[in-house]
Amino acid sequence: MVRAAVLPEVKAPLVVTDIDLPEPGPGQVRVRLAAAGVCHSDLSLSNGTLRQPAPAVLGHEGAGTVVAVGEGVGHVAPGDEVVLNWAPACGACHFCGLDEPWLCANAGAAAQRPYATLAGDGSALYPGLGTAAFAEETVVAAGAVLPLPAGVPLTDAALLGCAVLTGYGAVRHSARILEGETVAVFGVGGVGLAVLQSARIAGAGQIVAVDVSPAKEELARAAGATDFVVSGADTAKRIRGLTGGHGTDAAVECVGRADTIRAAWSATRRGGRTTVVGIGGQEQEVTFSALELFYFARTLSGCVYGNCDPARDLPELAGHVRAGRLDLSGMVTDRIGLEEIPAAFEAMTAGRGGRALVVF
Repeated sequence: MVRAAVLPEVKAPLVVTDIDLPEPGPGQVRVRLAAAGVCHSDLSLSNGTLRQPAPAVLGHEGAGTVVAVGEGVGHVAPGDEVVLNWAPACGACHFCGLDEPWLCANAGAAAQRPYATLAGDGSALYPGLGTAAFAEETVVAAGAVLPLPAGVPLTDAALLGCAVLTGYGAVRHSARILEGETVAVFGVGGVGLAVLQSARIAGAGQIVAVDVSPAKEELARAAGATDFVVSGADTAKRIRGLTGGHGTDAAVECVGRADTIRAAWSATRRGGRTTVVGIGGQEQEVTFSALELFYFARTLSGCVYGNCDPARDLPELAGHVRAGRLDLSGMVTDRIGLEEIPAAFEAMTAGRGGRALVVF
């Protein structure tokens, strides 16, 4: 038995209880978690914004040590330190054939199948986003574990599994920020902090951080922001004022709200690039006029998992960590236990703090 934070049903409070995990079958790996980040996507799964069968163990941003492997697993062995990959590509679908593994049609299949049972009554449990990292241990598909490169602290490495890959990829692969460019980053949560650091690594000349909370200014500046704007009705106008009246070359939205997406678009210069990373609900609708689409000639794009290939990008990120360019621990504002995840959800909803990290 292992302890886990279980979502009994959508919109219900999490319950910390014992669960029974099976031994890994063919093509599976059992991992003892060292840490798991509390991501906004977990909140979206718990409140129904994203679909997830329940009861479920949420958590998808994690790192730990391999306990056991099933038949046919050869890329990791017991004792290896690994990072969880919540969107393992199948390698066979249409999108994988286009070399776009972040859009894999089968990446979410594991989340739809039971993986464990409740210790009390044997009820089937589903793994949130296929990984179920809000537990002392988990069993995942072999493709959902990536060997942790040397020189990266195991606990902090959990952030690489979602926030950092997403934020870094948004800068490098989607917005494609170049040295000397100006950037606006909307939302200074876990992903936003990764975007800020990645924009700095890319050599951006001016980095404007935007958040509803004035208390996040220090956190944003430590991550690389040169300017900070408290979000309001005139956000886009204020950003244009900071950038010579033109707007930024690129804007990255990490919130997933219609108003912040619209503000990010309006803060982008003519011919610039607006990238939407935040996951919003279906009710969040953004409108544009045909004339402004023509006149401003901006590019608006969505971004899934940073448009990353984790196997390719993880070693690159590890290099930045070892060189001191990427500060993982600086993104963590709270180190908590399983029982404190609901409070971390409340803090995210209220816009407080950066990344909360469950430490086992």
